[in-house]
Amino acid sequence: MMPKAAILDANVLYSAPLRDLHLQLAFAGLYQARWSAEIDDEWKRNLIAARPELADGVKRTQAAMHRALPDAHVTGYERLLAGLSLPDQGDRHVLAAAIEACADVIVTFNLRDFPPPALSPYGLVAQHPDVFLQSLAATAPAEVLAAAQECLGRLTQPPITPDGYLHAFRRLGLSQTAVFLEENGFCRQQ
Repeated sequence: MMPKAAILDANVLYSAPLRDLHLQLAFAGLYQARWSAEIDDEWKRNLIAARPELADGVKRTQAAMHRALPDAHVTGYERLLAGLSLPDQGDRHVLAAAIEACADVIVTFNLRDFPPPALSPYGLVAQHPDVFLQSLAATAPAEVLAAAQECLGRLTQPPITPDGYLHAFRRLGLSQTAVFLEENGFCRQQ
């Protein structure tokens, strides 16, 4: 069975630890990560505006994302925009990309911008990143744990401790993911 497809909203791709874990899980085949050029530009633009000193690194990260997951980029969704309505009309491109990609879920922190009545006609749901990660952990706990360990292992400049990594997830609002990792020996295996 093909793993579910998920549109990653810009606010999910914005944070390095969250982006890295989501992409590692997609690279491992647990789900199909998808995003549009508009989503890609939004996270990059917002991060560079907040942290201009990261501009070169952000561009390298974006290029690496495209190399690692070349099929993640959704195109052809623009024709759907006019027929869509959301509380924030600026988010229609996310819904249109999800429809075009035949996604199952939109992973976003902005759940109120993607209400169920607007998504259900397209067979879509919006999920907080913590809920989405928990759904993956429920079906593939060892793989989620291994992906988190892989991500932590790449954080070498400066190095991050397992506790620091979990703290970052809690700070991002991913408390259940942090609990899952902690309860499954993440801190003890490093």
